[in-house]
Amino acid sequence: MKSKFLLILLAAFAFSFTSCEDNKKKEEEKAQMEQEEAERQAEMEAEKESMEMESNSIAAKAMATDSLSTLVSALKNAELATTFTEDEGPYTVFAPTNSAFEKVDKATLDELMKSENKDQLAGVLKYHVVDKEITASDLSQMIEDGDGEVTFATMEGAELTAMKDGDNIVLKDGNGNTATIIATDIEASNGMVHLIDGVVMKKAS
Repeated sequence: MKSKFLLILLAAFAFSFTSCEDNKKKEEEKAQMEQEEAERQAEMEAEKESMEMESNSIAAKAMATDSLSTLVSALKNAELATTFTEDEGPYTVFAPTNSAFEKVDKATLDELMKSENKDQLAGVLKYHVVDKEITASDLSQMIEDGDGEVTFATMEGAELTAMKDGDNIVLKDGNGNTATIIATDIEASNGMVHLIDGVVMKKAS
């Protein structure tokens, strides 16, 4: 009789232990599923934010502007389009319009657009970029604080000078040539774009 009672106790204990193990396993599986779902949601949210940033990036803004089609082609040829699409920046781009590029000697521009000259083209384009966000108001204040002009380093490394010409802001390059800002404060997710009516060039070394 005692043996039978012990067997019943052992069976009950084994059943109880198995049930506890099963419950623990189910809880662990549930927790793992919840964690995986949270990670999946976080990935989807990050991807959504990335897509939103890219769709409002400097490159995307340029692509959506008809008067900047030559600049877009130049960015692609210089393999810089990704930089202004995916990089967080912030950048300020003084973007030459199509008519600005038309002022450049055609032979010179055609030569720059060749794949073997992409590094040289990249240097020209980077000379139009500053590694921080500058609004038109900021630039005007910088010029005022600088007693009529301000010089700042570009992404290329060489300097540009900004000054006032009446109500307009003008950029002067290393060769003394100027370009006027004709549209300001085009906001992007990774910076600011100002349109200019000329292509600026750093001083030849």
